[in-house]
Amino acid sequence: MDFLRLVLVFLHILGAAAIVGGWLAAFKTPTVTQWQWIGALTQLVTGLLLVGLAEMGDGDVNNFKIGVKLIIALVVAVAAFIGRRKVKNGEPVAKGLAHAVGGMAFINIAVAVFWV
Repeated sequence: MDFLRLVLVFLHILGAAAIVGGWLAAFKTPTVTQWQWIGALTQLVTGLLLVGLAEMGDGDVNNFKIGVKLIIALVVAVAAFIGRRKVKNGEPVAKGLAHAVGGMAFINIAVAVFWV
C-alpha cells in the first residue's frame, strides 16, 4: 500500500508541474495547453485516490482542507477543459481563463503545503 501511495504522490506532483509549468511557459501569450488539461485530470484523479488511501489507513484526514482543495481542483479542471475546447475550435483563449488554470493550481499547491 505504501508503494501505491508513493506512485500516486509522484503522479500528483507531475500533474501540478504540468499545469504550472505550462502556465509559466506561455505566460506572455496565455493559452491552455494539452499538458495543462492532462495535468488537471491527473491532479483530480490522483488527489481523490490519495484521500481514499488516507481514509482507509488511519482515517486522520482534514476534510475541510480536502474540500477546499477539491473545489479548487474542479475549478482548474473546468477552466482547462474550456480553454482546450477553445483552442481546438480555433477560438482565442481569454487571458483570465488561461491565468485561472495556472494561478488556481498554484494556489492549490500553496494550500497543500502551508495548511497543516
